Order: sequence, then C-alpha cells, then structure tokens
Amino acid sequence: MVFQSLALKELRFGLVDERGEIAAMYKGIPQNDLGFRTDILDNISKSKGLKMLIRSMAPKIISTDEIGSEEDIKAIQYGITSGVKGIFTAHGDNFESIKLSPVFEKILSLKIFEKIIFLSEIKKGKVENVYELDYKTKSYILLNKEWF
Repeated sequence: MVFQSLALKELRFGLVDERGEIAAMYKGIPQNDLGFRTDILDNISKSKGLKMLIRSMAPKIISTDEIGSEEDIKAIQYGITSGVKGIFTAHGDNFESIKLSPVFEKILSLKIFEKIIFLSEIKKGKVENVYELDYKTKSYILLNKEWF
C-alpha cells in the first residue's frame, strides 16, 4: 500500500483541453477536480498543446479528448515515442467502425495503443469491450469480458 501511494505521488499528468470540456477552466482554475498533479492547457490545439506539455512539463501520462485529425495523430506519436503514456478518447461504435476512418486506420496500423476500450452508449461508464495489442502477432485481440 505504501509503495502504491509513493508511486502515484511521483506521477505527473498533462491534459490538453482544446475546447474546455474536461477541466472547465475559469480564470485559470479548473472547475472539475482533475488531481493535484495535473498540468492543464486549455483553448489550444491538441497538436500544439501535447508538444508543449511534453517539452516543458515532463508528464508521465498525457491525455486529451476526441482525437481525429492527422495533426492529432502526429502529436500522439511524438508523445508515445518520447516515452510518455497516453489516454485519449474518440467517437466510434465498435472496432470495425473506427477502422473505416482513414485517420484511425492509420493510427491503428502504427500499433502504438496498448488497449482500446469501448464504453456503453446506454449505461454511463460501463465498459463494453476491451481490445489489447498482442505484441507477438502485432494485432488487437478482444479480451474476454470476465477479465474486465
């Protein structure tokens, strides 16, 4: 228990909140509690913001909402290849539907996401499916629902 507490204290999170939907900043103060060790950049493009966070604030984990453009993908690649972990959101009904988008097809082919999680459209916060990158076959496999 002590080890987990110490490890969490050393983590630094970086959030790019392009449209102000996550942190809900007001006069530089987040209105939503995102944690004491979270650096937030709002009202800036994801591509510029992610690079600024990584270069100047040295986060261990970066996050942003609704990725979907080529610039977003390049910024995520920059972050992941810099050794930073990431949490990102995107709209899509299932794994097959997101592969239809040229942007997502490209990022999926890069195999930089360890897990892809689909949430329920009906029940808020419920995990529907989890796909995990199999490093041996370099393909995403659907995990058994009993595992999550």
